[in-house]
Amino acid sequence: MPLQVDGSLLLAGAGNMGHALLAGWLQGGLEPRRIVVQEPTPLPHIRQELEARGIQLHAEVASLPEPPAVLVLAVKPQVMDEVLPGLARLVGSGTVVMSIAAGRSIASIAAHLPEQAAVVRAMPNTPASVGRGITVAVGNAHVTAAQRDACDRLLRAVGEVAWVDDEGLMDAVTAVSGSGPAYVFHLAECLAEAGAAAGLAPALAQRLARATVAGAGELLHRSLLDAATLRRNVTSPGGTTAAALEVLMAGSGGMPELMRNAVAAAASRSRELAK
Repeated sequence: MPLQVDGSLLLAGAGNMGHALLAGWLQGGLEPRRIVVQEPTPLPHIRQELEARGIQLHAEVASLPEPPAVLVLAVKPQVMDEVLPGLARLVGSGTVVMSIAAGRSIASIAAHLPEQAAVVRAMPNTPASVGRGITVAVGNAHVTAAQRDACDRLLRAVGEVAWVDDEGLMDAVTAVSGSGPAYVFHLAECLAEAGAAAGLAPALAQRLARATVAGAGELLHRSLLDAATLRRNVTSPGGTTAAALEVLMAGSGGMPELMRNAVAAAASRSRELAK
């Protein structure tokens, strides 16, 4: 069944994540005529794509024939306070405002909007650009079941979706899945560097690292087994993998401790950005 929204959809921000969402919606069958995009500085290829699809593109949306059913905020967190006042006048009593700005709380967004506005805070990640993202979302008390369902459908167009009831969990979500792709990319980077240090040609080391991380991720995605079981299945007692894991899983300074510290640092920064 094609993706549908009961009314129009206003997308504020057509950068990397905004464009990824838009691409997912269009692929899911959302009618271009229902979409309005506000983006003052679109990249040339994005402008061309929107024009080719017949999607309205404006540097600033001053008015609409009627309030949008959904307003998606895909602008950078640091410009949110500048952009929201202009958008707030477009919000109607039936509009749900969905923000994907990292670290911005529901309260900080609602402060710019009409009283009792329905607000959803969502945290997608960059694999959404290839339809393999995961988003965690939370709504305030004014979000109706129908509005939550609409947001869920829009987010599922680019991957999996999970909902939480406690907004306080969003800092940890940001640290794990929002920032997580960078950790995986860094793993591939480090693996390639280690391969080159072990004597492989740099190009081959990069190819091996890239394919290994991508393949292992796909195996994890398709398998019904958890990550720990898959790891044990690769590890023969006393073998080469076991020797490497003794280093990676060392009690002090190993990967478990490093990852806990990394996630804690990202979550702490998320809390700081919300202030």
